[in-house]
Amino acid sequence: LTEDTADMAMALMLALPRRLVEGANLLLHDRRWAGWSPTSMLGNRLRGKSLGIVGMGRIGTAVAQRARAFGLNIHYFSRNRRPPGVEEPLGATYWPELDAMLEAVDIVSLHTPLTRDTANIMSAERLRRLKPGAYLLNVSRPELVDETALVVGIEAGHLAGAALDVFDNRNGINPRLLALAEANRVVLTGHMASATLEARVEMGETVIVNIRTFMDGHQPPHRLLPDRPVARTGV
Repeated sequence: LTEDTADMAMALMLALPRRLVEGANLLLHDRRWAGWSPTSMLGNRLRGKSLGIVGMGRIGTAVAQRARAFGLNIHYFSRNRRPPGVEEPLGATYWPELDAMLEAVDIVSLHTPLTRDTANIMSAERLRRLKPGAYLLNVSRPELVDETALVVGIEAGHLAGAALDVFDNRNGINPRLLALAEANRVVLTGHMASATLEARVEMGETVIVNIRTFMDGHQPPHRLLPDRPVARTGV
């Protein structure tokens, strides 16, 4: 799922500050659109902004590679620092403390799995640490974010917005989150990060490989191990 999820994160990273969804809907809702003007649909440039990646695994690294090509400055927090061979081509800055990184970046993108240590990693307190006007992206798990606090931060104007491919929908999507999406301050997509034909075929082939390996008496290559406590909070 690495490449497809990274593509989706990059698409959301572009859609939010450049107001792509709003701009597309504008033409559908206003059939008498007057055309271009110098102050219409102004957004924010990506080049030169700082991206903070939470979780620099396969997907986080793939996102960093894409973002670097768009001229973003790469920062990351992860349980383990990546080797120089990964950091140097990306010009990536490692932060051993998540709170410090959050205060320094313009965009935060979440790419960590859900564990006991990462649940609610973007708590109300941490969301308040973000720069005024910062953006949050989540293509990982909804449980990583305090959704109520995120909504409050956007409604209050502290955060510029969020792009979410995952969100709490156990009892229906939060009406306040939907209202923010309707006001073009949030971009919501329906858990589409892995939704490519290629990914679905590869997922099915992976299942078959694991079943055949198990039936042949060998250890399946893609085991889901139980969550185990770690020595410190991290990603």
